[in-house]
Amino acid sequence: MFDGRWRHAVDRTTKPVGTALVRAGITADVLTIFGLVMSVVTALAVGSGHLVAGILLLFPTGLPDLFDGPVAKASGRASVRGAFFDSVADRIADAFLFGGVAWYLAAHHHGEMVLLPFAILAVTSLISYQRAKAELLGLSAKGGLMERAERFILLGLCFIAGAISAAALVPALWVFFGLLCATAIGRFVNVWKEAEGPPPLTSTRVLLAEADIDVTRRALARWREGRVDSRWRTWREARTHRDALGAHAAVPRRAAQPSGRWRARRAGVPSSRSGRIWRARREARPAARSGRRPVSRGF
Repeated sequence: MFDGRWRHAVDRTTKPVGTALVRAGITADVLTIFGLVMSVVTALAVGSGHLVAGILLLFPTGLPDLFDGPVAKASGRASVRGAFFDSVADRIADAFLFGGVAWYLAAHHHGEMVLLPFAILAVTSLISYQRAKAELLGLSAKGGLMERAERFILLGLCFIAGAISAAALVPALWVFFGLLCATAIGRFVNVWKEAEGPPPLTSTRVLLAEADIDVTRRALARWREGRVDSRWRTWREARTHRDALGAHAAVPRRAAQPSGRWRARRAGVPSSRSGRIWRARREARPAARSGRRPVSRGF
C-alpha cells in the first residue's frame, strides 16, 4: 500500500540520503548485509524475551531495505545481481524474525501457538512469490494491504502489544495473519482477472524481439554499405588512376564500368567452341562481301 501510494514521496526523501551514503563509501550490498545481520540480532533479542529491545532493533533491520535502492541508483551500480541478492536477503531476514517469535512463543506460550509464526512466514513467502511469478509472466501483482513496509510496522505493533501484556501478543499475531491472508487472496484475484485477456509480451520475449530487430538492422546496414561500396568502388579507382596519370591523360571511362568490362571480354578470344566459330564467321563476312561482283542495273 505504501509502495503504491507514497513511493514517489519516499524516493524524493531517500534520494539525498542515498547520495550521502555513496559519498561515504557505503554500497547497496553493504546495506543489505547489515540488514541481514540486524535481523539475526533482533531474532535473538525477541527469542530471549526482550520485546522492547526487539522493537528498537526493528528500525536498523528495516532501514537498510529502504535505502539500498537509492544507494544503488546514486552510485550507478544498480544491477540484476543486486536486486536478486536483496530479494533473497529479505526472505532470509523474515525467516530469522519469525523464528525468533516462534522461540518466544515456545518459551512463554506452550501449545500449538508456536506454529502461528510459521504460518505467517508461509503466507509472507506466498505474497512475494505471487509478485515474482506475475512479473515473470508480464503481469502486475503489486499493492495490497501488507507489503514489506506494512509487515515491519505491524510486527513492531505486535511486539509493543506483547511488551504491554504477554497475553496480547497472540491475538495481535492472529490479526497479522488475517491481513496477510487477505493480501494474498487479493493479489491472486487481481492476477487471475488480468490473465483473462491475451497473453502479454513477457520481458524475455521482449528482449528476444529487440535482439532480432537489432540483428536485422545491422545486417541491412552492412548490405547497404556493401552495395554502395561495390557500386562506387570502380568509379573511385578510375578517378584515382586518372588523377595519378594527370588531368589530360586519356583514360577510357567506360572500361571501368560493367558494360566496359563486357565489351573488353567480347574483344578477347571466346573460351567456348561455339563462341570461336561465331567469331570466325563474323570476321569472314567482310571478306566475302568484298569479293562479290557489283550488280549492274540497266534501264
